[in-house]
Amino acid sequence: MRFLLALLLCVPSLPAAAQTARPRTILFVGNSFTQGALSAIRRYRPDTVTDLTRSGQGGVPALFKVFAEQAKLAYAVSHATQGGQSLGFHYDQRRGLFDRAWDVVVLQEYSTLDADRPGDASAYTRDAVRLAQMFSRANPAVQVQLMATWSRADLTYRPGSPWSGKLVTAMANDLAAAARAIDAASPEIDGVIPVGEAWSRAIAQRVADSNPYDGIAFGQIDLWTHDQYHASVHGAYLEALVVFGKVTGVDPRTLGGQERAADDLGIAPAVAIALQRVAAEQLADQRASRSSVAVKAERPGSAGTSVAKNATPVPRSRSIQSPERRP
Repeated sequence: MRFLLALLLCVPSLPAAAQTARPRTILFVGNSFTQGALSAIRRYRPDTVTDLTRSGQGGVPALFKVFAEQAKLAYAVSHATQGGQSLGFHYDQRRGLFDRAWDVVVLQEYSTLDADRPGDASAYTRDAVRLAQMFSRANPAVQVQLMATWSRADLTYRPGSPWSGKLVTAMANDLAAAARAIDAASPEIDGVIPVGEAWSRAIAQRVADSNPYDGIAFGQIDLWTHDQYHASVHGAYLEALVVFGKVTGVDPRTLGGQERAADDLGIAPAVAIALQRVAAEQLADQRASRSSVAVKAERPGSAGTSVAKNATPVPRSRSIQSPERRP
């Protein structure tokens, strides 16, 4: 017995970090824009993530998982999505699937904010806040992020929408402004993921074509898939890069031209690098903007406190310019 006890005492114990380390948990809640519908993203590596609706989809969450693995970050990735639905649908009908503690939650609203009243953020505000409050009750330290999505080409270049005849950047700007207003008003929400503004940046820099209805310019990509509504493989790849950079703080450019998902999906290395740069620049500009607001708020005699909750640490680059082409 004494011999066995001595052997046990000689076995080195694992470091405390190794004993307690666990993957960070992240949940995506959204619709077809998170699913990567109508592109190869939808069925991309579904075995690497947990689909809480059991529909066998990988989507943007699976891209996030691949990026995290390459950055040597441990994330357990889950998602609950339903095409054509709002955050209100998820709260009212699906919350039993995900009402528990998470480290990070990404919330993605319907593409026009409200299906019946495009551009009206009233329901978005109510539902994002009550979801964030629910997640905060389960884990007060949860990081809740709102994904602000992109301008729909079909609603810009065709008549009948509030964005018809405007610059292709207008819809993305409106969606981002709505998300920022909710973020500013809710202590349970920690930031906005500027996906739509990154799309606008890619268009402004002529990485991507601004109007899929008149053909795609040589050397540029199409961010929309065939319905001019959902994201193409390139568009979803940029979406996932922005989410990844915002949530983890890792510069998307560190993934490089040999990035695994790009290779799987047939994205040219030069295009992957360009999209990584666009994502990094958009996140850097967001951080710079939030830091500027925080400095103003902290000046003597100013009201309020800093609102720079979860800015992303990547280098700043030039600001976006509006594309020349109008609808």
